[in-house]
Amino acid sequence: MRILVTGAAGSIGRVVTLGLCDRGHEVVGLDLVPEPDGFTGAWHTIDCADADAVDEVFGEERLDAVVHLAGHPDEADLPASLTSHVITTAALLDACVAHRVGRFVYASSNHAVGRTPRASLTDGVVPGLLTDQALPRPDTFYGVGKVAAEALMRLYVDRHSIDAIACRIGSFLDEPGTTRALSTWLSPDDCVRMVDAALTAPSPGFAVLYGISDNTRAWWDLEPGRRLGYEPQDDAEAYADRVAVRDVDDAEAAHVGGPFAGAEFYRPALDLRR
Repeated sequence: MRILVTGAAGSIGRVVTLGLCDRGHEVVGLDLVPEPDGFTGAWHTIDCADADAVDEVFGEERLDAVVHLAGHPDEADLPASLTSHVITTAALLDACVAHRVGRFVYASSNHAVGRTPRASLTDGVVPGLLTDQALPRPDTFYGVGKVAAEALMRLYVDRHSIDAIACRIGSFLDEPGTTRALSTWLSPDDCVRMVDAALTAPSPGFAVLYGISDNTRAWWDLEPGRRLGYEPQDDAEAYADRVAVRDVDDAEAAHVGGPFAGAEFYRPALDLRR
């Protein structure tokens, strides 16, 4: 497949770009910054919130799919979060429709459901695990942006019959460094497996999967990903003896979004000055 990867210069983007190339795909990179050293494919330095610039890229490149990884990876005010996560998604989806690109894979986040209390999972569909049937429950404006982007994807699937997969990524790290991450870790290798599965699953329509490795202490159900062919191979438990116990561990485990659900992230939607 010939795949446009947005945010290709970022931490996840670099791993996914190399991993997809290793799996025989051809990657076209897109980012706000020039291509990193060693990248040899086509590259576009643009803002994917710029719909005209995005459409030009699609007009220049013959694409089979989009992997949308671009976006501010932390909290911002509401307008900035909506631009970063929703407007960029809209520009890319419009281009997909205009240029007949039928597969869209999105780096959503666990923070789309991050305010879900972990205590509420004990009587769930899969006891102890949050499933893809969970209602949106964002923990931040960042999470609100991810919820809205997922809703936009659902709309375009229904209107235009494209295939769109939202990957609710947990903690993408070389190795887990906190007790929470022992449950939420996504290894670099499993991240590539996840994206490749989302790209190649037959006719998924709209789907949600949880982007974590096969962690012994997992909080989220891996079955939605397995239905799409995602078979994670790594387990954070291999690093458990390196992870120190901290006073904040219990607080970070109270909600599935961890510290993003805490009071330190409470702020006005339209003013981040305080």
